Amino acid sequence: MKPERRSLLRAAIVWCVAGGAALAKPLGAWAADWNKAAFDARNWDGVLKSLNAVNPTASKDILLKAPDVAEDGNSVPIKIASKIPNTQMMALVVDKNPVPLVASFTFATGVEPEFSATVRVSRTSRVRVLVQADGKYFFTSREVRVTSGDCGS
Repeated sequence: MKPERRSLLRAAIVWCVAGGAALAKPLGAWAADWNKAAFDARNWDGVLKSLNAVNPTASKDILLKAPDVAEDGNSVPIKIASKIPNTQMMALVVDKNPVPLVASFTFATGVEPEFSATVRVSRTSRVRVLVQADGKYFFTSREVRVTSGDCGS
């Protein structure tokens, strides 16, 4: 092999390794931070504590659309929206699920804070939404009755 070709190959390998290393850090930075303690919490109070949500206020400006009765707890459609100005975060909590915090979303300024999801509700349970706006916390909730596998209780 000619020396020029070896030098070119060596330079190409060095550039590829250096380029890969340079990209690795920004790709890692794209991953969203998540609050492990909040997802490890086993009840509403634990979720509130993990999210530093002290004394949330009940609000009618939070839309929580869920069925009153879910025939299949494995597939419960839920829609959530906040009309509270400057909403920064929304969290969905299902009290009697093994992992109550089902989802948590952070919103950039100017984004309309709403989402829809199909979630699992283990058994008849209170479903709650926690909203953070301007450093204050608000919530709303409703009961979802699960009949499949719950014997109608």
